Amino acid sequence: MTFSTLRLRLLAIVLFLSVFANQPAQAWQQRTNTADPQPSSDEEIFSGPQAGEPLPELSALLVMGEQAGKEVIVVKEEQPEPTLLIFVHNITRPSIGLTRTLSGYAHTRTDDGLKSAVIFLTDDPTEGETRIKRMQHALTAEIPTGISPEGSEGPGSYGLNRNVSLTILIAEKGLVKFSYPLVQPSMQVHLPQILKDLVSVIGGKVPPLESLPGMAQMAARSENQTTAPDMRPLLSPVIRRDAADDEVVAAAERVEQAAARNPAVGRELNRITNTIINAGKLENYGTPKAQEYLKKWSVKYKDSAADPTENTRPAPQSNRESQQ
Repeated sequence: MTFSTLRLRLLAIVLFLSVFANQPAQAWQQRTNTADPQPSSDEEIFSGPQAGEPLPELSALLVMGEQAGKEVIVVKEEQPEPTLLIFVHNITRPSIGLTRTLSGYAHTRTDDGLKSAVIFLTDDPTEGETRIKRMQHALTAEIPTGISPEGSEGPGSYGLNRNVSLTILIAEKGLVKFSYPLVQPSMQVHLPQILKDLVSVIGGKVPPLESLPGMAQMAARSENQTTAPDMRPLLSPVIRRDAADDEVVAAAERVEQAAARNPAVGRELNRITNTIINAGKLENYGTPKAQEYLKKWSVKYKDSAADPTENTRPAPQSNRESQQ
């Protein structure tokens, strides 16, 4: 056998082994991809016990009513009465508007045996109590309203989802009948279904929305209320990425002067700056000097926090976002 013939045979053997040696790895890769699909982007959201599961005992530090300042049990273990629970994860105009209307209706059904409670979730009970008292005009005084002693996560036995705005539970005979995890609460979309399900438990007829407590006042307020000020002309010079420090300072002084003249500007500053900071996007807005002012305003105008029933505008886009 010549050297060239031997070399050709060795080359053929190497090619044969390389082809068939890769087949098991390729087959494994195909099986792995088939058995481990990517998660769907529209997965269902859950918060709190689901239908058919027990409604655990629940305590709250009450802020309103005769028992204000006391920690009381608002849901007993295996509570037999029909029960409505509203957990407020995020205080926004839509979440408080729906809470106010639904709890107001719940109060009218107290004589029918309905037990209700509104529970706010926060890691700062002192601040939470202050905010609840500030907006108590937008809540139902007759319904037990308070703060969970378990912080923003709520009681572990409830399995609440902190990424929603409201968790609403309807229970009967100690078991959950309906559960609503609401990311963006809507009076028009969610309230009719919640009322229908609640009435299916306590009996009676589903009330028309316009007859619910507070709806007439809210409609009148909506007609007469001035829309929140457009902050873009004020904030755009502050968050320009190419602005010099002295330009940022001058623009920031104009913003603070406007807030001194108009409390609505202060409320919008509080909302916008906290939205930006809580979303972890502060670095996208302006220069380091501008970011100092945004952090300053998130605290300075805290006491001017927006009335939850006031119309609001979205936060202005950062330069980075507007270029996308």
